[in-house]
Amino acid sequence: MHPNRTDIARLYESLRLIRRVEEAIADVYPTDRIKSPIHLSIGQEAVSVGVIDTLAPADIVAASYRCHAAYLAKGGDLKAMIAELFGKAAGVAGGKGGSMHLIAPEVNMLGASAVVATQIPLAVGAALTQKMKGTGAIVAVFLGDGATEEGVFHESLNFAALKRLPVLFVCENNGYSIHTPLRARWATDRLTERVATYGLPAARIADGDVFAIRDQAAGFVASIRDGRGPAFMEVQTYRWKEHVGPNADFDAGYRPESEARPWIDNDQLPRLGALIDAEERAAIDARVETAIAEAFAFAEAASPPPLEDLLAHVHA
Repeated sequence: MHPNRTDIARLYESLRLIRRVEEAIADVYPTDRIKSPIHLSIGQEAVSVGVIDTLAPADIVAASYRCHAAYLAKGGDLKAMIAELFGKAAGVAGGKGGSMHLIAPEVNMLGASAVVATQIPLAVGAALTQKMKGTGAIVAVFLGDGATEEGVFHESLNFAALKRLPVLFVCENNGYSIHTPLRARWATDRLTERVATYGLPAARIADGDVFAIRDQAAGFVASIRDGRGPAFMEVQTYRWKEHVGPNADFDAGYRPESEARPWIDNDQLPRLGALIDAEERAAIDARVETAIAEAFAFAEAASPPPLEDLLAHVHA
């Protein structure tokens, strides 16, 4: 897929929106107006943006607790997202789910899951549903490198391959499971090779290039849509902020700032911005800032859930 001017502008706007929303969240978080933990995608936005740009509106997205980027790239409502973070009734989960449980059924975004790897079998179940109903829709599920160490990841790969399900597995490999690096967890880093043994095509993208991500995803999406079964992408990336929270954590002793520098230098946002006419870029930036300001104002003014909702939706 050779990106044209319209493609580049669309990708830039999606990257810009996610980056600026999360920077705004990081700024507000210390005030305690945000009522849930936050797992920011700053530095990793290109993975969600590149993959989701290849999907159709009817296609389904599943994500983990680091879900802001996928939610926004899929077209989730920004006002409802910020209201959810603020614990307000107008939020996507009525103010009860917070940052880790974003959901947007109107754009086919499954509810994000806060327990490591649990979104994977849910996505596979959704893919099985699409196949049984003959909808033609596919499912893209985003997961971290830590999730690949859970048994359900392997069970899901095997089942999806066995049943030739329409699901694209996307591993956002940022090199850390919370604070533990890959070298302390994996005997080898050949994840993509291991996945391929389950009998599905698997590809690795090492540099976080949004166009390379988009091209690889487009090829896999076309293959899946043709009925050839699931596929797997491992995309190396890097989170700039701490595992959970708004701060940098390079002084915490588990990773050096020098490790982040190549990724910051390869930031896809200014790269795409430089490919757009300055006037068009300014218009996009202004549109993004207006949307963010309106969303935070909406969340501030919204009402908290009423007390009588305290026990609503409680199973037992």
